[in-house]
Amino acid sequence: MNRILLVLAFLASTLTVTFAQSEATAPQAANEETTGPQMVFESETIDYGLIEQNADPYRFFKFTNTGNEPLIIKHAKGSCGCTVPTYPKEPIAPGESAEIKVRYDTKRIGKFTKRVTLTTNIEGDKKVLTIKGQVKKPAEEPEAIPSSTGGFNN
Repeated sequence: MNRILLVLAFLASTLTVTFAQSEATAPQAANEETTGPQMVFESETIDYGLIEQNADPYRFFKFTNTGNEPLIIKHAKGSCGCTVPTYPKEPIAPGESAEIKVRYDTKRIGKFTKRVTLTTNIEGDKKVLTIKGQVKKPAEEPEAIPSSTGGFNN
C-alpha cells in the first residue's frame, strides 16, 4: 500500500511540475511577438573593395521596416569626419523601404574600416553599419619626353 501511495505522489508531483512549466512558457511566447518598428538591412556591411583615389565616395545601405509601427531615425553618426551618413528624416511606415547614404572621403590612401551608428525609435537598439575597403594610390604617369638640347637630330 505504501508503494502505491508513493507512486501516486510521484506522478502527482511530476504532472504538477509539467503543467506549471507549460503554463509559464505560453505567456513568454506571446510576448516574443514583435511590436513596434523593426529595421532589417539587406546588408549591414558594405565593402568598397580596392578603389582608386578620388573614386565614387557614395554607398547605400537599403533597409525595410518589418515592424508594425513607423520607424524614425533620430540620428546617424559616422565614426570620424571622413564618413558622413545621410538618412531619411521622415518616418518610414511599416512595410516601406528606404536607404542610408554614406559618403567616405576617398582622397585618403590606404585600408579603412569605418562605422555609422544609427539612433532610432526602436526600444533599446542602436544599429551599427560598417563600410570598409582600400583606396589605392593612383598610377604614376610616365615622365614626359626629355626636351632637346641642340637642334634637329640631337
